[in-house]
Amino acid sequence: MQTLDHLNTQNKRVLVRVDYNVPLKGDVIQDDTRIQASLPTLQKLLDGGSSVLLMSHLGRPKGGYEAKYSLKPVAARLSELLGKPVKFIESLPSSPETLAAAQALQPGEVALLENVRFEPGEEKNDAALNDALAKLGDAFVLDAFGSAHRAHSSVSGVAGLLPHAGGLLLEQEVTALSKLLDGAEKPYVVIIGGAKVSDKLLVIENLLPTVDRMLIGGGMAYTFVKAQGGRIGKSIHEDDFLDKARELLSTYGDKIVLPTDTLAGDAFSNDANTRVVPTADIPDDWEGMDIGPDSQKAFTAALQGAKTVFWNGPMGVFEFEKFASGTNAIAKAVADLGPDTYSVIGGGDSVSAINKSGQADRVSHISTGGGASLELLEGKKLPGVEAMA
Repeated sequence: MQTLDHLNTQNKRVLVRVDYNVPLKGDVIQDDTRIQASLPTLQKLLDGGSSVLLMSHLGRPKGGYEAKYSLKPVAARLSELLGKPVKFIESLPSSPETLAAAQALQPGEVALLENVRFEPGEEKNDAALNDALAKLGDAFVLDAFGSAHRAHSSVSGVAGLLPHAGGLLLEQEVTALSKLLDGAEKPYVVIIGGAKVSDKLLVIENLLPTVDRMLIGGGMAYTFVKAQGGRIGKSIHEDDFLDKARELLSTYGDKIVLPTDTLAGDAFSNDANTRVVPTADIPDDWEGMDIGPDSQKAFTAALQGAKTVFWNGPMGVFEFEKFASGTNAIAKAVADLGPDTYSVIGGGDSVSAINKSGQADRVSHISTGGGASLELLEGKKLPGVEAMA
């Protein structure tokens, strides 16, 4: 992958694809982690005398302007973080007005384009849009790891038309996650959570042959428990994947660790009545909402001595405080492993939990890419990364 060290950006206008797909409530940014993650690359370019033109998507607009998905609030926050003005270009990225505004940028100046997904051709990797975007800069930098698995115009399409390189964040992410695939130091423990086996099946299948233990929590655990003949009440599960779960348990049963007890609720609510029950014996009208206290201890014990750890996905219904205990326990357990363990965390809830624990600085790497992280660990090639060759 070409990096910034391979790209001459001095006194050039650099088009940078960032990932500013941040959570908004009205015009208020709820979490600016992704904006902050882009700062090292932007500062390096600015220090080298470049002018910087940023593009990103936000949300899932239907191929046209939608006010709720405007990036205007992001420009204001970025200006605060950079300590300098950030011009917001409200016209569509492919418009003549945008081209004129881009060409007017002076060295050291920063501008942010309006949401690139307002362009109907963005997700189609449209050749005409690629050409229009390429006219905006002298060079292209991809620093949006969270979008690197998309073969979109602003990710891979424009890269073929300009001198290009991966930014510092993209380089850091690819390096960190590649360590989980190529010769990870043993013992190697993976923690997988979330609602569905189907969402992470390829990651599970790709990593199981190489790991020493895989701890499976969250809603997906109940598919495995049912596959073993367990009684799971109303717990979320996927009947279509019972045979696959049985196959994995048959082949890798010595590696897979499932929760033995569950904090069950009588409703999907933070106000639900709760009780701790065996995971394989959940009453008919109850559903598993979190791993239980014995499972928290067992999962923590299974992590001890690990030299490499990857964690993706919560252990329960993390958005309800009553059912966040398991996820928080795993966050603490991973952080407590210390600097001798190479630990990587990916996925929104997992990242939130480690941040909330106040111990994020005790983890080796926190990934900004959800789907991109998973696809890389599935063994897939990411179009954005491939385009940086």
